[in-house]
Amino acid sequence: MTEPRWSYLTDMDGVLVREEHLVPGADEFLAELRSNGIPFLVLTNNSIYTPRDLRARLLRTGLDVPEESIWTSALATAQFLDSQRPNGSAFVIGEAGLTTALHAAGYVLTDSDPDYVVLGETRTYSFTAITKAVRLIEGGARFIATNPDPTGPSVEGSLPATGSVAALIERATGVKPYFVGKPNPLMMRSALNNIGAHSESTIMIGDRMDTDVHAGVEAGLQTVLVLSGISTTESAGRYPYRPTAILDSVADLLGKTKDPFAGT
Repeated sequence: MTEPRWSYLTDMDGVLVREEHLVPGADEFLAELRSNGIPFLVLTNNSIYTPRDLRARLLRTGLDVPEESIWTSALATAQFLDSQRPNGSAFVIGEAGLTTALHAAGYVLTDSDPDYVVLGETRTYSFTAITKAVRLIEGGARFIATNPDPTGPSVEGSLPATGSVAALIERATGVKPYFVGKPNPLMMRSALNNIGAHSESTIMIGDRMDTDVHAGVEAGLQTVLVLSGISTTESAGRYPYRPTAILDSVADLLGKTKDPFAGT
């Protein structure tokens, strides 16, 4: 049996699931990767949930993804902070996905003279917590945010997300945050290291040009834009960079995962 030529990084929302429903063919796609021994990692900029939470969510849609095959912006942020300032301290605005990752990295969570203010995703942004973050940053704490997404999806419509709250804090303090998640290639490199893959033989699959494809291009990966999420062929054409391929969904990769670009 020949070794797989490619490894895969794939976004979750809009690629494998959409509004808590399975994208048709996503289960078969992941099954084909496993049966062919192809390394893969499911990526998400959402820092709310732990990999265990996300595994349970995906199971409800019919997707069986091991915890170790899920990589979040919270995990990437914790890994980055551990590399910069081991056993540091942080004031965190976020949910269990972020606080759990930081605790696992040896960080102390405190509102008393922390090394960092770390902003993540939450559905209950507190004006009191945001005010505290502003004052800590004014006092010298370094400003980190898990991801720059200005909005997130919901059944009712768009929700303000990390990028929007980060903009509020930046406007109040004059301090720009360092975003760890996509499109920062740092998240892509951490994901590659996680599965022992190389950029020249890895494909990034996503439904967003501004995060997924942007991150893949900057990290030197091949990129596949799927139209099962928010992007259209027309909207993709407005960007100065292009994906390697545009497909309707991951179902179009079935039977081609070993070499999806053969003949192109």
